[in-house]
Amino acid sequence: MDNIAEGFERNSRLEFLNSLSISKGECGELKSQLYRALDNEYVTTLEFDVLYGDLDLEIKKLASFIAYLNQSTIQGLKFKGRTRRP
Repeated sequence: MDNIAEGFERNSRLEFLNSLSISKGECGELKSQLYRALDNEYVTTLEFDVLYGDLDLEIKKLASFIAYLNQSTIQGLKFKGRTRRP
């Protein structure tokens, strides 16, 4: 959540996209940690399944949002009022 907030506050679509990508990568890291927690019996199989399912859904949401923003023409407030040079 903090990565997303930081990227949003930078007022640039591309920097926001980068922060979303970082957050998606962090979710992948958390999947690995969940497997270690299961292997070391810190969580039950049921807890693992619930958390893994929640995490999988979050990854899909991030991927969809990234795809949406990649299609957007909005540049962000950082670039408001700037014109492109030919």
